[in-house]
Amino acid sequence: MLAGLRAHDALSTVNGSAVQDVIDVQYYGAESELAFGIERDNTAMELHSQREFGQALGIEFEHPTFDIDIRRCNNLCPFCFVLQNAPRMRRTLYIKDDDYRYSFLFGHFVTLTNLDEHDWARIAEQHLSPLYVSVHATDTDIRRQCLRNPTSGDIMAQLRWLTGHGIQVHTQLVVTPGLNDGKWLAKSIDDLAALYPAVLSVSVVPVGLTKHHKYGHHPHTYAEALAVVDLVEARQRDFRARHGIGFAYLTDEWYLVTQRPLPAKRAYDHLALQENGLGMVRDFLNEWQKLKRTEVRGPILGLKYDSAVLATAALFAPVLTKAAREFVDRTGIPLKVVPIRNDGLGETIVVAGLLQGNDIIAQLKEVVKPEDNVIVVLPRITFDHPDGIALDDVAPMTIAQALGRPIALADWMGDVVDALTGKNALVFDPTVPETQIPIVRDGGWAVEKYL
Repeated sequence: MLAGLRAHDALSTVNGSAVQDVIDVQYYGAESELAFGIERDNTAMELHSQREFGQALGIEFEHPTFDIDIRRCNNLCPFCFVLQNAPRMRRTLYIKDDDYRYSFLFGHFVTLTNLDEHDWARIAEQHLSPLYVSVHATDTDIRRQCLRNPTSGDIMAQLRWLTGHGIQVHTQLVVTPGLNDGKWLAKSIDDLAALYPAVLSVSVVPVGLTKHHKYGHHPHTYAEALAVVDLVEARQRDFRARHGIGFAYLTDEWYLVTQRPLPAKRAYDHLALQENGLGMVRDFLNEWQKLKRTEVRGPILGLKYDSAVLATAALFAPVLTKAAREFVDRTGIPLKVVPIRNDGLGETIVVAGLLQGNDIIAQLKEVVKPEDNVIVVLPRITFDHPDGIALDDVAPMTIAQALGRPIALADWMGDVVDALTGKNALVFDPTVPETQIPIVRDGGWAVEKYL
C-alpha cells in the first residue's frame, strides 16, 4: 500500500472519521479504499490509497494514543504500587494508569471505574475484545473497599453488559489477607464462573506490599497462602470436571511460597497470561529441560568467560539455584546464584521485575571481582522499560561500569549459555562504547503488572 505518508506526518482522519488512537486507525481503516487526512509542515492534505483484504496498513506511530496522556486511575487501592512507592523516584512511577485502550492493545488490567458513556459505546461499536479487568471482588461493598472508591459501580453488572455485547474478558483478583480472601474469594470465582465462556479466565494474584505501605495490610503468611491455593485448586478441579478447563489460575508466587508443585504447561489451557505472572516459571523449567536434552549434555565449547554470576530476586532464587547446580554438574562451568535483597522497596518485594539497580550494584560488589573472567547475568525483566532502565533509573551499562565486568540480560538458561559463549545479544561491556540495544518486548510497559 503506497499512500505517500511520511515520517512526522500528523494523522487526523481515516476515511473521513477523526482518529484518536491506533484503535480508531485500525477500525476506520478496515476498508479497501483509504483516505488519510494528515497535517504536514503546517499544511492539511488528504492522501488516498488502496489495499487488498488483510493487508497491513504498514503505519507506525510515535505513541499508540495520539493524545499522549494515558487515562488516569480514579481509585486509591491500598495495594497500589504508586501509593506505596519510594519517595523521590522518577515522575512516571507516580502516574496511576487505568486505560481501557491499553487493556485492549497490550493486555493491561483495568478497573472500568473511569469510563464515560462514550467509552462504553466505543467498546461495543468497535468490539474491543478481549479486555483485561481487575475485579478483586464481585461483591460491590468489598470491591469498593479494595479500590477505596465508594462510587465504583457494580462490576458484575458491567461484566454482564460487556459480555452481552460480545466482549470477552480476562479477569484478575489481587487477594489481600482479611480483605477479599476466604468466602469473598470463593464468591468472586463462582460469580465470574457463571459468566463463562464470555469471561475467559480468572488470575488469582497475591498482594504485593512494599515497606512504604501505609494502610495496615500485610503480605500472606504461609498458612494464608496455603488456604488460597487449596481454595482455588478445589474450584479448578470442579470447573475442569464440568467444562474441561481450569478457569481460575494461581500466579507462580503462590506455588513458590507454599512449595507446592508447579502445574504442567497444559494446566494453563493455552492461555497467554505470562505477563500477569502465570506459568512463567513453568516456561523456564520446560526450556531448561529441553536445553538439557540438546545443548547442555556435557562440556560446552567456545567459552568466552570462565564462569557466570546469576543474580535474581529472592522468590525465584531457589528455582534458579537448582537449575544452576544441574548446569554445573553437566558442564563443569561454575555458576553462582546471588539472590538480590530489595532494600529500596523492602524485603517483602521479592520479584525480579521490581529489583533496583543500586541494590544490584551494592550486593554484587561483594561477589564480583573485576579481575576475574566472569560475566554477570541479570533478569531482562528488571529493565523492561522503554528506556531500558530499572525502577531507580539505573541502566545495565551503569551496573557493568560499577562492577567492572560485562552484564548480560537473560530470560532462560539458554541465554546463560549464550552469555558464556559470547552469543547473547543483550550484553553491556564497560570496555566497549555503549550502543543502543533494545531490551523491552513489544506490548507496552506498566510497573503495576509486577505486583
